[in-house]
Amino acid sequence: MKRIMAGAEPFFFPGGKTGCLLIHGFTGTPFEMRELGEHLAKQGLSVLGPRLFGHATEPQDLIRARWPDWLASVEDGCRILQATCDRIVLLGLSLGGALALLASRLVPSAGVVAMSTPVLQTGVLVRFAARPISLLYPFVAKRPATWRDSQAAAERVAYPCYPTRAVAEVAEVQRVLRSQLASIDCPVLLIHSREDTFVPPKNSQAILAGIRSADKELLLIERSTHVITCDAAREQVFEAAARFVRRQSERPM
Repeated sequence: MKRIMAGAEPFFFPGGKTGCLLIHGFTGTPFEMRELGEHLAKQGLSVLGPRLFGHATEPQDLIRARWPDWLASVEDGCRILQATCDRIVLLGLSLGGALALLASRLVPSAGVVAMSTPVLQTGVLVRFAARPISLLYPFVAKRPATWRDSQAAAERVAYPCYPTRAVAEVAEVQRVLRSQLASIDCPVLLIHSREDTFVPPKNSQAILAGIRSADKELLLIERSTHVITCDAAREQVFEAAARFVRRQSERPM
């Protein structure tokens, strides 16, 4: 019996010797990275969009996920691309952006594109109380999406709720990322919407200030909310990401 949600399947577009690993966000699916992947593949790049552990099946599966499971999913994807690619650029959305930055310290990475990425301190209640609260309230329903592109919001394939237990794991990813920012030195492009109220742009500003990469940039965009790979300004996001990847692919190895 098929368990993966329709439209949420992982994807692979074989291409050249530069590989792009596209990492979706918390409770999201590879669907939210697929159009970006198609854009990159048209330029001759190899593109892999994996499914993070516990995602794209049913929300109950995310309850048993722990943040190292998500990082292992990213590392698996990197190892697959290494079989055919000379260099790898990690591109992640939200939680995927945080995982991309952490993974850049574990595997050889030509660069990172981190989009709408959270890093700032999560409230103490979220971090420490989510686990016991989850015994009484295992799921929190999502609010209706208020994207600039309402049709794209309606078409998104993702869980309709947040598993409360897993929210604590997202907070732990943020804590670990904060502790390791100063050791990240690969080229980094941060992209964030000024209109993102879910993860405000001050998060990317903190990442920019905290990493020690010599090649680092923050692009602030308009006409999008949090899921910038799907919302109204997605073409601007795609072009900026593609330029960054091309620049890394042209660097001497």
